[in-house]
Amino acid sequence: MAKAKTEKRVWQRMLSGRRLDLLDPSPLDIEIEDIAHGLARVARWNGQTSGAHAYSVAQHSLAVMKLHFHFNPAAPETDARYALLHDAPEYVIGDMIGPFKSALGEDYKAFEKRLQAAIHIRYGLKPETPTALARQMKTVDRLCAAYEATKLAGFTKQEAEDFFGKPTPLPKNLVAELFEPWPTEKAQSLYLMTFYEFEPKK
Repeated sequence: MAKAKTEKRVWQRMLSGRRLDLLDPSPLDIEIEDIAHGLARVARWNGQTSGAHAYSVAQHSLAVMKLHFHFNPAAPETDARYALLHDAPEYVIGDMIGPFKSALGEDYKAFEKRLQAAIHIRYGLKPETPTALARQMKTVDRLCAAYEATKLAGFTKQEAEDFFGKPTPLPKNLVAELFEPWPTEKAQSLYLMTFYEFEPKK
């Protein structure tokens, strides 16, 4: 007798106990503790960075948030959660470098977009980041990448400028704070603490 065909698993079990369907993610199966845990353990630049610790997506997300308010001090507090969650799908799919994302094409982008929308809905945000804010965050995201490239990932100054543009000068103390890799536990706890700090007022 032929064995019954086993269905392929398309969900991931999270440490919270949630079971997230990767093809049809439900906001009800998303927990910020899982996101913080995952992002603190996902390395930017495929781990090809200097320092005793990997430069995590959690730390990068905090850097994007901090720099967004650095350049836009009057921005509404709701921007903080959009910034902290701008790479949140990577807690499931990892941080793929730009060239690999391009190679994967539209299927990858559609998958990422569905997951991002579910995460936003879970935390009371619009499914898609508002256009103006998305542009602002993209600019800050590229600025972070430029600093990460030269401070951590071995790029020359010219290489970084070719790919990410000439970086806006930042105060030295801010550069040291944001681009010195943190231990996993620090990245996770600060990410989670900051997320709750910007919890909507009731």
